[in-house]
Amino acid sequence: MPRKPRTAEESALLETARRLLPSGVRNATASPDHAMVVAEARGGHIRDVSGNEYIDYLLGSGPMVLGHAHPAVVEAVRQQLERGNTYLMVSEPAIRLAEEIVRLVPCAERVSFHSAGSESTFFALRVARAYRKRDVILKFEGGFHGMSDYALMSNQWTHRPADYPTAVPNSAGIPASVADGVLVAPFNDPATTTALIDEHHDKLAAVIIEPLQRTIRPQPGFLEALRATTERYDVPLIFDEVVTGFRLGLGGAQEYYGVTPDLCALGKSISGGHPISVLCGRKELMRHIDPFEAGRGGYVMQTGTYSGNPVSCAAALAAIGVLCQEDTYTRLFATGERLMRGLGDALAAAGIPAQVLGEPPCFEVWFGAEPITDFRSMLASDRGLHMRFTELLLDQGIVKGHEKFFVSLAHTDEDVQRTLDAFHTVASQLKT
Repeated sequence: MPRKPRTAEESALLETARRLLPSGVRNATASPDHAMVVAEARGGHIRDVSGNEYIDYLLGSGPMVLGHAHPAVVEAVRQQLERGNTYLMVSEPAIRLAEEIVRLVPCAERVSFHSAGSESTFFALRVARAYRKRDVILKFEGGFHGMSDYALMSNQWTHRPADYPTAVPNSAGIPASVADGVLVAPFNDPATTTALIDEHHDKLAAVIIEPLQRTIRPQPGFLEALRATTERYDVPLIFDEVVTGFRLGLGGAQEYYGVTPDLCALGKSISGGHPISVLCGRKELMRHIDPFEAGRGGYVMQTGTYSGNPVSCAAALAAIGVLCQEDTYTRLFATGERLMRGLGDALAAAGIPAQVLGEPPCFEVWFGAEPITDFRSMLASDRGLHMRFTELLLDQGIVKGHEKFFVSLAHTDEDVQRTLDAFHTVASQLKT
């Protein structure tokens, strides 16, 4: 269905946003012609102020694994709002949610709640430093761990990588000294990674990694080698599962890939769209955030007005309840597999070199013939063609993110078929 012209109302809202929001108008593409203001979302669809409805594979950057406005989440939130929406003090929903996370997540023995994924990864690094009494962290080039100073180093927005293990800042305003506290290794390269840990282990506080880095799968043996090396030196291994936790399975990537970290950050897929994130892990490390440890030294301060917010915890409990139902992940993976296969087939039929990478619940297409196994091989892909692909999909009524398709349980067979048809239409347009 052709997109309706932008209305005067939406044009005025976009102009106000450009004038008042210094971070700009955030959309699926940088093209002003495709900018929109969201009016509402239901299930697997989103609608803009001009009345255009899209099949949504952005899903709020991943949280809406159940789809938008899922009835179980809406009802749980409604009931909790009638009891009050924030207390600062601990609530029953927070306690029940902690029990569920410990039950389901392999590394979780203790749990701490926060409001955003950036907080959980930031506090994970702080806990690791307290445990190890050392300062330096090792991360993987191209990995994203949020907005803290230490996380904004050599992530997916790095255009001029330095020689390993030198870190490159991805934002202005980061103290120059931060780079001295970060080492960078290549994803999927166990030999180089092991050598770096061997050389620098005595000053390492932690190693942090996205087990599925953006949409690049870990090659067989890579995570296992990383786990073995960090264990040898008692360096905490942190999995950033803000994306993969509860999306690849109830136990996240650590269950899916069979490697258990010491600490883990979770968040999006249990949030039901509400602000919550989780830091969980081994009790030997998590004890550092126990206030009763303050007098013994090594106490890590971490608190926040909305940490453990009862509304967000109630939403997460409802989301987990749905995710625990029989065949949930079978359906989610089947939908993603159909989309991945169809996208690859459409591009191959059009003669366009491309790779569809990731796992069925979250994947991406990279344009180019060379295999992509790490960040530097990803840099060689055709980003201009990818941007055109994203914009042409918008013209077909399909929304995706700038680097991922997220799949939800709300996407119907009809949604998938419409999307597959759009893939073939867009592929033919890319060919011309």
